[in-house]
Amino acid sequence: MSDPDAAEAAANQAQPFDPRMLESLVCPLTQAVLTYDAARQELISKAARLAFPIRNGIPVMLQTEARALD
Repeated sequence: MSDPDAAEAAANQAQPFDPRMLESLVCPLTQAVLTYDAARQELISKAARLAFPIRNGIPVMLQTEARALD
């Protein structure tokens, strides 16, 4: 039986995120700039205190998919 988290991590590394996308992406809630966390494969909105996942090199900019930051 395979580990779903390991499979997702492998898929995320298969197609890397292009950091140049940050030039045109903003937080969908606050319109603030985002920062790229390469280790976690997330885009961080400090203004909204959310981390948006990057899956297969594509940012998922949905509030329902975002992780709340402490």
